Amino acid sequence: MQTVHEVSRLTGISVRALHHYDAIGLLKPSRVTEAGYRLYDGAALRRLQNILFFRELQFPLKEIKAILDNPEFDPKEALDQQIRLLELQRTRIDRLISLAREAQKGGTDQMNFQAFQKTEYDRYAQEVREKWGTTQAYAEYEQKRKGRTDEEMEMAADRMMSLFAEMGSIRELPPGSREAQEKVRELQAFITENYYTCTDEILRGLGEMYVSDERMKRNIDQAGGEGTAEFVSQAIAWK
Repeated sequence: MQTVHEVSRLTGISVRALHHYDAIGLLKPSRVTEAGYRLYDGAALRRLQNILFFRELQFPLKEIKAILDNPEFDPKEALDQQIRLLELQRTRIDRLISLAREAQKGGTDQMNFQAFQKTEYDRYAQEVREKWGTTQAYAEYEQKRKGRTDEEMEMAADRMMSLFAEMGSIRELPPGSREAQEKVRELQAFITENYYTCTDEILRGLGEMYVSDERMKRNIDQAGGEGTAEFVSQAIAWK
C-alpha cells in the first residue's frame, strides 16, 4: 500500500488531483485509514496508469471513467489501442517537426497545412470510445445487435449500401433538391431503425465522416459511383 503522497511522488500527479479523482469516482483509494489517510494498492496503481495513458491522449476525465467502469473493459486490448493512438500521435509530431525544419530552410513564406491534420487520429480515437460503449448511440447499437443474427446484420448493411447507390443515382441534382432531401430522411430513418437513434446532430457527424474517413468514402463511392460520398455529405449538411 502506498499513501497519496507516495503515489504523487511516484507518478508526478499532484495530491490535489488525486483527491479530485477520488471525489469524482475516477480513482478511489483502496483503503482509507481511521486517521483519514488514503492508501493505494497495485490494482489502484494499474487503474491510475490507464487513466494517465488516456489523459496523455486527451480523453476527458468523464470519458475515462466511463471506459474504465465498463464491465467489458479489457486492459490488454485497451493497451493495444493506446499504443496505436500514441503511434499516430508520434507520426503527426514527426510530420510537424519535418514541416518546421522545411519552413526554417525555406523561409516563413513556405506554407503547408497538411501536417496539422488529425483525421486518422481522431477517427481511431472515436473508434476506441465507441468500442467501450462510452456513447449512448453505441450502447443502443449493441442492444439491437444482440437481438439479431449475423445474416440480419449483413442484410441491413447491404440495404445501407443500396441507399447510397440510390443517392448516387441522383448525385447530379442539387444537394438541397426535394429528391436528395427525401433520400436523406430515408437514410436517417433507416439508421434509427437498424442501428441507433440518428438525431440530426449524429447525422451531421456521419455526413462529415463519409468524406473524411477514406475507408467509408471509398465504400460509398463504390456503391453509388465517384462523388457519391461528397454528394451525400452535402445533402446531409443541407438538411
